[in-house]
Amino acid sequence: MIEDTMTLLSLLGRIMRYFLLRPETLFLLCISLALWSYFFHTDEVKTIVKSSRDAVKMVKGKVAEIMQNEKFGGLDVLDAEFSRTWEFKSNNVAVYSIQGRRDHMEDRFEVLTDIVNRSHPSIFGIFDGHGGEAAADFAKAHLSEALRQQLLSYDREKEKEKNESSGGLSYSSILEQQILALDRDMLDKLSAVYNEAGTTCLVALLSDKELTVANVGDSRGVLCDKDGNAIALSHDHKPYQLKERKRIKKAGGFISFNGSWRVQGILAMSRSLGDYPLKNLNVVIPNPDIMTFDLDKLQPEFMILASDGLWDAFSNEEAVRFIKERLDEPHFGAKSIVLQSFYRGCPDNITVMVVKFKGAGGKAAEQ
Repeated sequence: MIEDTMTLLSLLGRIMRYFLLRPETLFLLCISLALWSYFFHTDEVKTIVKSSRDAVKMVKGKVAEIMQNEKFGGLDVLDAEFSRTWEFKSNNVAVYSIQGRRDHMEDRFEVLTDIVNRSHPSIFGIFDGHGGEAAADFAKAHLSEALRQQLLSYDREKEKEKNESSGGLSYSSILEQQILALDRDMLDKLSAVYNEAGTTCLVALLSDKELTVANVGDSRGVLCDKDGNAIALSHDHKPYQLKERKRIKKAGGFISFNGSWRVQGILAMSRSLGDYPLKNLNVVIPNPDIMTFDLDKLQPEFMILASDGLWDAFSNEEAVRFIKERLDEPHFGAKSIVLQSFYRGCPDNITVMVVKFKGAGGKAAEQ
C-alpha cells in the first residue's frame, strides 16, 4: 500500500516537474494572475466601469427627457441642444431646420408660391452650403426669383401661342438654364473676393399636373406615391460613382478617401454651385440632373426635400415611412424627422421640407 502511494506521488511529482513547473508555464501563469488582479481588483478600473455605466444612464436619461419635452411641446431643452433652429409653415408645405452639431449653419431653403394665380408652378428649394455661407445665401437670394420671372414669361408665351411652339422651352430647360446662369454669376462674384464657398442645389417646380426636379450635389428628394412607395426624385452626385469618376479622371483630376471619397481630396460631392478653384480645374461641374413626374399617374401623398444631414441617418424608404405616420403633426413630420436624425448622431446641419399633395388626382395641394 505504501509502495503504491509512493509510486502515485512520484508520478505526480514528475507531472509537476515536466508540465506545471516549466519556466514558460510559470511565466504565463504569473502574467494571467497579474492581469486578473489588475482588471478586477484595482480601484481605478472599478471607477472607470462605474463612470461608464453612469454616463450611459445619463445619456439615456437625457434622450428620454428631450423626447418627453418634444412630445409635450417643451422647447427649453431643444433650444439648448440644437444651437439654432428655423421653421416655416404655409398650408401644404412645412420646413424644419437645425444647426445641430456644426459650428455654423450653412443650410438654406426657399418656398415661392403664387396664391393669386395657382396655375403658376410653386418653387421649392434646398441649398446646402459648404466652405462658408456665401454660396447658399447667393442661391437662395437669386435663383427662386429668377425662376419665377422666367416661368411667368414662359406662361404668357404659352397663353399667346396656345399649342404652337414656345421656342423649345419647357420647365426642364428653364431650370437648367437658370441654374447654370446662377453658377456663372456666383463664380464671378465669389472668385472676385477669393471666396471658395459652394452649395448644393435641389429645386422642385410643382404645377397642377407635373412635378419637375433639378439636382446638383447631394441634397435629395423623395416622393411617396399612392401605394406608399418611395420614389426617388433625385440622385446624389458622389465622386465614387462610375460616371462621375470617369469624368473627373478625364479632366485630369483625382478622387481620394479622407473619411469619404472626395474630389481632389477636398469636396465630398462631384457637382455643385460655386467652388471656383475646383471649377477652374473642370473637375467639379454645375450641370443639374432633371427629372419630370406625372402627378396624375403617381397620385402622390407627399414629397420630402432635404439636405444630406437627413440622408446620413435615413434611407429613402425609412424617411417615407417615418413621415407617412406623422403627416397629421403641425410640421407634417418634418420637425420629428429632423430631431430623430440628430438623436441618431448626425453631425451635420439638417433641413427637411415636406410638401403635401391632394389625395385625389395627385394634384398640388391648395396653397
